Amino acid sequence: MFDALGPKTLMLTRPLLSGTAAGLIVGHPTLGMAIGATLELIALGVYTYGGATIPDYQTGAIIGTALAATGTGTIPAQTAIGIAVGLPAALLLASLDPIGRFLPTFLIHRADQYAVEGNARGMARMHWLGLVPWLLPRAIPTFLAGLALNSDTVTNIQNNIPEGLVNGLTFTGSLLPAVGFAMLLTIMPLRSYWYMLLIGFVLFAYLKVPLVGIALFGLPIAIMFVLFANRSTAAGTAAEAPATAPATAPATGATDQEVTA
Repeated sequence: MFDALGPKTLMLTRPLLSGTAAGLIVGHPTLGMAIGATLELIALGVYTYGGATIPDYQTGAIIGTALAATGTGTIPAQTAIGIAVGLPAALLLASLDPIGRFLPTFLIHRADQYAVEGNARGMARMHWLGLVPWLLPRAIPTFLAGLALNSDTVTNIQNNIPEGLVNGLTFTGSLLPAVGFAMLLTIMPLRSYWYMLLIGFVLFAYLKVPLVGIALFGLPIAIMFVLFANRSTAAGTAAEAPATAPATAPATGATDQEVTA
């Protein structure tokens, strides 16, 4: 949350990076990347527009990775367990998010008072303390989840969970990214740039290029598009600017009456 609210961002609020970081901490980076990538694809079309509360996928990726790493089995099986734990955790934390948004209000009002008094140090202190209510609704449940569930608990869950449920979770994990992509496409101007969608479809469906390759292919196209669009806008602005004739100075030695005439 400090990364999200701070002056600079490293994109650690994204599930892919938070899950990978959790995987590095618990010694299972591949598992963290798998769980984080799945939740990342789900979260592609979801954002806190207008301050809306959304599922906390990044914390769900942390909890799912940490708990799935204590189990046994193959990476797909552990990933299914991690998603089964991470998604409910993300939804639960969404219900706690309004608390983190509401409590800093008192601190900000105090900062307003410090501003009237001209107390810059007090204002800075209130802003730093305002970060704490954003952290606790996520840090406390994450800590309790790691404290309550140990390796034996996760192993028992793996042993007792029906195979059909595991298969269903695996299928859902592969289906939810499509929902995320569909939500993302609804806010994109596809009618204006339908040919870009066609290029991506051909690369994926016929040339078997993975998503990372398609993203890298589209990156230079996007850069060139922005550069050419800016140049066209600058050229159009210059062409529309009215030409101003330079003022002519009166001839040397002319009198005021001659200039006026």
